Amino acid sequence: MKRLLTMLTLAVAATAAMAQGFDNLPDPIEDVNKVVDNTPDSIAKALSARPAPGSTRVGGNPVLFLVGNSTMRNGTLGNGNNGQWGWGYYVSQYFNATKITVENQALGGMSTRTFYTDLWPAVRSALKPGDWVIVSIGHNDSGEFFDQKRARAVIPGVDPDTCYIGFNQRTQRQDTVYSYGTYLRKYIGEIRAKGANPILMSLTPRDAYDDKGRIVRKPQTEWAAYVAAVEGVPFVDLNDISGAKLDSYSHWKEQYHFFGDHIHTSKFGAEMNARSAAEGIWQSANPQLRPLQAMMLNVPLATVDVRREEGKPVVFFTGDSTVKNSDKADDGMWGWAAQAQTVFDESKITLCNAARAGRSTRSFIREGLWERVYNSLQPGDFVTIQFGHNDICPITDKKARGVIPGTRDTCHVYKMDEDGSYEVVYSFGWYLKKMIDDVREKGATPILVSLTPRNEWPGGKVERRDDSYGKWYREVVAETGVEFIDLHNISADFLDKKFAVKSLPADKEKAKAAVALIKQKAGDKYFKQDHTHTSKLGAQMNAQSFAKGLRQNKSELAKYLKAK
Repeated sequence: MKRLLTMLTLAVAATAAMAQGFDNLPDPIEDVNKVVDNTPDSIAKALSARPAPGSTRVGGNPVLFLVGNSTMRNGTLGNGNNGQWGWGYYVSQYFNATKITVENQALGGMSTRTFYTDLWPAVRSALKPGDWVIVSIGHNDSGEFFDQKRARAVIPGVDPDTCYIGFNQRTQRQDTVYSYGTYLRKYIGEIRAKGANPILMSLTPRDAYDDKGRIVRKPQTEWAAYVAAVEGVPFVDLNDISGAKLDSYSHWKEQYHFFGDHIHTSKFGAEMNARSAAEGIWQSANPQLRPLQAMMLNVPLATVDVRREEGKPVVFFTGDSTVKNSDKADDGMWGWAAQAQTVFDESKITLCNAARAGRSTRSFIREGLWERVYNSLQPGDFVTIQFGHNDICPITDKKARGVIPGTRDTCHVYKMDEDGSYEVVYSFGWYLKKMIDDVREKGATPILVSLTPRNEWPGGKVERRDDSYGKWYREVVAETGVEFIDLHNISADFLDKKFAVKSLPADKEKAKAAVALIKQKAGDKYFKQDHTHTSKLGAQMNAQSFAKGLRQNKSELAKYLKAK
């Protein structure tokens, strides 16, 4: 027999006489987690951004429905225009679209209870035999039971025999509130009744530490695990999988996985949670998940193709076309890391050129190129980090590679010109610090390298960019203590010694002609095609400059250089 706890009917304010509709969401308010709801303008608009339940189905293929809140779909449109992303946006990359489609039915501000009463009926109606439903919801389950603004709280725990009855000011009708576990059982029962497959998943972790310095694990984890065990449903502990990753990060890195508050994730955090969700399903031994596992892809970590030999560390070179170019024809363009074998003893160390032409710090990270290096690192490895030629470009153009000048930990949400998407862009120094921090996390050694000099000769001497990039590199070095090779100035000194003049003619035309001649001579030998890219000899010159810097630093990496 149910234990019925009836609450006194609350006084109804005159302004709440009209029922709350989807097109009349109240003004944003701070909840018990000190978070302001991120879908304040219109639930109707948010609903229009969500796919109609079942509308993505392809032929007779199943659909994977996602049930959650703003940690799964953030913002009114879920498009990152507020700098926050839900993990449901990224999880589809782990499923084969020719076999199954992923529908993110989550909505910010929903609790286990309000999703069930307001949004679940439409999802339930769309379910077909063979579909899958991930239920990962609960961040908004505390607060008041029957208040005017939200009325979304549930009873903590899993007790099936407890409920509260009272007058719901939001809906203007009598309402019953059940335990967290009871709502999960309702979802499970109704999913199974339609011949579909339920999966319970714990919540995403928050930016909060316990007294042992670990990311706090949410109590809903135990409740969901208990219900899953009793009901015989697959359970994925997303809270712990992601929490363990955050525990392994530096505090600085852990923090940038969140954006704006301590619950909602940045793109970095959303991508991490999506991967954790996929890994949890992929690695589960529960036989019920085998059909879904057969429809998954991209779960194994992407890495750089490098052959490891026992006892030999790997040095990964990262950067742009000045580090890796065509690197084929003797008379073509070369990046200096393609000539690294001229200075390194390959019997002692493995060389891996992971640079990519045209990239900036931002685009190298955004395109997953850095992630491949990060995933490949082992203790004892080295990583050179050299960017700059493509970084101070337009931020929102088609190439989307420009960064904010400087080194402050600053960022801004930009709308891209090409497709109208949104991206949080950070400073040049921030991206460098991220790479440095990532390398150290893996027990490898980062080495910051200044950009190669260009074939420009103001005043008859080669251009030095010490007031911009040089300044920023040194600020990052001062902040992080990273080893620094000033290849820019070492190579510039070499070029000046070869081609610079002490002074130019007073006559402007003669001075201009003198500079053009210097540029031609330097270009014929050390550059190729333009003022930035090097010839094979120029690449070898920059490789020699790098080696010289290592020796000057008495670097650990210098041990692997060829004897002079």
